[in-house]
Amino acid sequence: DGTELTAKPKRSFYAARDLYKYRHQYPNFKDLRYQNDLCNLRFYKNKIPFKPDGVYIEEVLNKWKGDYEKLEHNHTYIQWLFPLREQGLNFYAKELTTYEIEEFKKTKEAIRRFLLAYKMMLEFFGIKLIDKTGNVARAANWQERFQHLNESQHNYLRITRILKSLGELGYESFKSPLVKFILHEALVEDTIPNIKQSALEYFVYTIRDRRERRKLLRFAQQHYIPSEHFIWGPPRKQKSEGSKTNRKPASPISIHNSYLSKHKKPKEPKSTSASGSSAGKTTEERKVELRKNREENDQDEEEMNCDAVRQSNSEKNSDTDTGQLSKSEEIHDTSDRKEDASHSKKDDENLNKDCGNHPGTIEKDLCDTENSSSTTSADLQDNLDKDTLSGVTTTKNKDELKS
Repeated sequence: DGTELTAKPKRSFYAARDLYKYRHQYPNFKDLRYQNDLCNLRFYKNKIPFKPDGVYIEEVLNKWKGDYEKLEHNHTYIQWLFPLREQGLNFYAKELTTYEIEEFKKTKEAIRRFLLAYKMMLEFFGIKLIDKTGNVARAANWQERFQHLNESQHNYLRITRILKSLGELGYESFKSPLVKFILHEALVEDTIPNIKQSALEYFVYTIRDRRERRKLLRFAQQHYIPSEHFIWGPPRKQKSEGSKTNRKPASPISIHNSYLSKHKKPKEPKSTSASGSSAGKTTEERKVELRKNREENDQDEEEMNCDAVRQSNSEKNSDTDTGQLSKSEEIHDTSDRKEDASHSKKDDENLNKDCGNHPGTIEKDLCDTENSSSTTSADLQDNLDKDTLSGVTTTKNKDELKS
């Protein structure tokens, strides 16, 4: 028994589904079992008795009031006093209809008796109605009745039906004060502790206004013991905010990938070629040609650098020294070209890996490199024309460059 009392409660799927239908998908039936003969309204007009007992409502309100034994053990009158748009345990009682509800609200006699029936049942539970807004308080006999209410749990089903019927017949505002009172007595005063499960499973969720439900749940959450066993929501604000902040930050890898995707060069269609002559060639052939062109451009740049060095040295040294310098430079340039060629191959391989072997991207990068190298060679040639001192040497160098 001790382990059962301390066990964490579980939400009732049946209760959640039933109250959701009541708030959103009412009525629960597809077809009426009877024709719309307004039997509930006629009962409240004191024209017909409720079945199967055959008692009129005036007799119930006058003679049954205060007879707690009769109200406790009779299980057929509650469906007639508080009708719903769903079938109850008394199969003689008929479901409400939308037309009947509208007619009920227009009938003052029916409304007056309905409020008297509500007061009678509140007194049976040890509660009294204190004003027209629906506020309630303890009745004079509250100690005796609360003890009985705490033990006879079948009355919790009656409270649920009463709350639903209040909403159906135009007294939705009466629900919240009654539920708040019950929660206070169960959680704070501890006078009816056995009712807290039904209050949180059923009573609260009969209220159609979402804001009112959340207020009641916040109140219950503050006073529920133990607090970690409160499962009816809403969740704690601190936890909800923490979970949001944990979901917002993205990982550094995703940020890096998104950055690369934004700045990645657009792919060119595979049919496009670097030049008009290589339009029908395969991707591999175009790669080989681009590499050859790159090596030739590098060689042109190296030769121009060598010529520039030879020209500057020719002004200071003799022709013999210039020849020796050019030979050493040529040997040095040849080794540089081999290193550049090897590095270019490695760069191409790394480029293929980084780009995920996308031919369009590789071609784009190689074309950009080719264009940049040709631009560099053109700039060096212009500088070479300006810096040459002798016309003969300039003409000779230009001829070498053109060749």
